[in-house]
Order: sequence, then structure tokens, then C-alpha cells
Amino acid sequence: MDAARPELISDDALDDLEREAIGRVRGRVLEIGAGEGENFGAFDQDVEWIGLEPDAGRRAELAVRARGWGHRSEVLDAVAERIPLPDASVDAVVGTYVLCSVDVQAAALAEVRRVLRPGGRVVFVDHVVAPPRTFKRALQRAVTPISARFCHNCHWDRDTGRALADAGFAGDHVRLVRVPSFPLGPTRVLVFGGHVTDAAGSSATGERP
Repeated sequence: MDAARPELISDDALDDLEREAIGRVRGRVLEIGAGEGENFGAFDQDVEWIGLEPDAGRRAELAVRARGWGHRSEVLDAVAERIPLPDASVDAVVGTYVLCSVDVQAAALAEVRRVLRPGGRVVFVDHVVAPPRTFKRALQRAVTPISARFCHNCHWDRDTGRALADAGFAGDHVRLVRVPSFPLGPTRVLVFGGHVTDAAGSSATGERP
């Protein structure tokens, strides 16, 4: 497929990709920026789920929904840049539409590496910046100061694929697609399932999203 123009898919098709990716993780799983528990139905029933959510209102709803799904661990009141868990304490980390909103991507990904056990897996789903020297990319950069202020710190101009590679994550199941988006038009979304490499800098996707 032409890397400059990934496949355009529907929101429902994207949901299926997200559920498939999340459904692959096993063991003790940390979900960062878990929101109000929108991903609960995608996890394998045997997963030992741990949630992290810095927003108080979302965290309260998340705790209620977590109990409804049979998850007994207390939801962590923390940000992804400072995860209150020991080193090498989880088998997988999941984050959907979170890396666009953390304050410092590199710090959050370093924390993800720290808490992962050897051989641990990651799943990240996020919208990513358009290619260089395009009108769409310029528009995303112009909109980001507004979205960051009024939409839970959402940044439309982040090259998350490159950030994952720089942090030392390699992809095993990776899809770069476009989905309809208003008002900016079709937006690139990276669905990334992977693992930690021995050293930072290996390619996460084989291409820049």
C-alpha cells in the first residue's frame, strides 16, 4: 500500500481493529488513560486488569464499571509519566488515544518500558500527524494549541510512530489507516501492537505514519 495514503476505513472497522489488538494481551495488564472503561469488552476474560486515570470524574466512573466487569484492583490516580507501579510488574500495557494527550510522550513511554516485564507487550491506538509538507499537517499544527487547551490536552500534530521507535518499541501487529474525522477530514490512526526492543531506535512501523 502507498505509505502516503493509507486505507480509508469506517469507524466500525477501526473499532474492530482496536478490539482485535487489545484482545491479544494476556496476564497482568495496565491500561493507561483508561477513561471510563470503554475497552473493557475487548480484554480477554482472564486478564488481570489495572487501570490508570488522572481525571477524577472519569476515574470514579471507571471504578464503578471495573467492578461491574469483575476487576477488583483499585484504579490508580496518576499520570502516565509517573506510573505508581514497581519495575517489571506487568505483562502488557494498553493505551487508546492517550499518547496524544500526555504531557511528555518520551517520559510516558519510558515509564511503560520500566513497568513491563521482559517479553512484555504493548498496544497503542492513536491518531497521528499527517505527512510533512502537506496542508493537513499544517492545519493540525494550527489546531493543536486549541485542542490541547480545550480537549483534554489532545495534540493533533504528534508523530507517535516515531516516538514509539525512539523509545525502543518494535511492532508485531501494526496498521496505519485513515478514518473520517470532522472538521479536519480523514485522519491517520496508528494501531500498534508490539514489544520492547533491546535498544531504543529500532523501527516501530517500518515507515513514518
